[in-house]
Amino acid sequence: MPAMRPLPTLLALTAAAAFGGFVALGLFQGLDQPAQAREDVPPTSAVLSATAGAALPAAAGQPVPSLAPMLKRVTPAVVSVYSRRTVRVASPLGPFANDPMFRRLFGIPDIPQERVERALGSGVIIDAQRGLVLTNHHVVENADGVSVSLADGRTLEAEFLGSDPDTDVALIRIPAKDLTQIPLGDSKQLQVGDFVVAVGNPYGLGQTVTSGIVSAVGRTGIPVASFQNFIQTDASINPGNSGGALVNLQGQLVGINTASFNPSGSMAGNIGLGFAIPIDLARNIAEQLYTNKGVVRRGTLGVATQDVTERLAEGLGLDAPRGALVTGVYPGSAGAAAGLQPGDVILQANGQRIDNGAALHNFEGLQGVGSKVTLDVRRAGKPLKLTATLKEQLRQVDGGGLDPRLDGATFEELDEATRQTLRANGAAGGVQVGEVRYGSRAWAAGLRPGDIVFAGSNGNFSDLAGFRSSFGKRPAQLVLVIWREGVGEIRLLMR
Repeated sequence: MPAMRPLPTLLALTAAAAFGGFVALGLFQGLDQPAQAREDVPPTSAVLSATAGAALPAAAGQPVPSLAPMLKRVTPAVVSVYSRRTVRVASPLGPFANDPMFRRLFGIPDIPQERVERALGSGVIIDAQRGLVLTNHHVVENADGVSVSLADGRTLEAEFLGSDPDTDVALIRIPAKDLTQIPLGDSKQLQVGDFVVAVGNPYGLGQTVTSGIVSAVGRTGIPVASFQNFIQTDASINPGNSGGALVNLQGQLVGINTASFNPSGSMAGNIGLGFAIPIDLARNIAEQLYTNKGVVRRGTLGVATQDVTERLAEGLGLDAPRGALVTGVYPGSAGAAAGLQPGDVILQANGQRIDNGAALHNFEGLQGVGSKVTLDVRRAGKPLKLTATLKEQLRQVDGGGLDPRLDGATFEELDEATRQTLRANGAAGGVQVGEVRYGSRAWAAGLRPGDIVFAGSNGNFSDLAGFRSSFGKRPAQLVLVIWREGVGEIRLLMR
């Protein structure tokens, strides 16, 4: 069983940013998928003159390039988002803080135990009739309330409909009266070199517009969201821009601004490395949040994988040590129906390069239930194409249904930030304990809510589907290796 290094702040590791409307990256991360040069970019004047088909301003009787005609239609749909939450403040009196007799005895006045934290960000109205506003998860994360300021000066209280921390997308709703929505573009058509414009509320200054080009597409390896497919741009994105609009020159929404990269932190200013969530992805998540009442359903192949090492590559007849090596196929899964077998190496999915197991997992996390996926596979040294229809990713199972010794406990899929932390500390993944009924067999054995099970005598597993599959043959002695916040690694004999 794998040994884990200490994780003193495991339960806090899901936060991609502090409470507030911006993520500034102070860490150097590998940026995958280098930019490809575009050869068919027309001259700047030609591009700008085509902006939304509007008449250009004139100077000395000659038309001059300007984004103003397009922006007059776009900016009313971009809003400022203000979130607030109440946090408890630790009292210097410690355990005596709530004792009125103690305070009177020593003449100590009442000390406020709570304070309100406020943060700002941006949002985009994508449906004027229903009052739907798209923003970032980290803008409204843990908020007690959210208000929205429109470009015309109105301030409205917003209703939180749901958010997805794994893609950093959130959906809120405001009263639908005299609103302007932004037309949605097709982010799949974006190419490196395309001109784009960012609109948002940086530093709380009010609506601000910056411009640039698409620097890269399909970026991953950015410590902001767990499932990633970012648009990179050199348009200035600063604190407060999060959740704002990235539009093309036709005034169509192509991305939701999310983060800026700066090794010196957010206060050092913009250095031309901004990232936005493609609108195709954000729209899919928003539709699920709206129709599924705040729940996002993801598709999965239902396979366990590992990275391909140089030694494995030689044995598998691969030209280079890359790809996701299938080590297990779960019964009844999409992978099983497609014909995947242990020993297969997945090199591409829907034409997207798969370099390792993490890349395959990222690809799956961006697909919906029922998605058709074409896999380029190498089997016994020969190329093979398989087609899979993704099934829904399992989110929770009842322990008693897996093994009577787990009766009374439920097990849940890990959030992606915690999963990545586990991998960084030597564990392939795991599952989290949800509820544990007091007095049950699981409770008596020592299992508690919040425990993370990352190994056991029941076999190897990296996620909930693998955990469930590992009980195909129940072990005579069931030992679970768990991580418990504040305690560390524990081994429990389940009786």
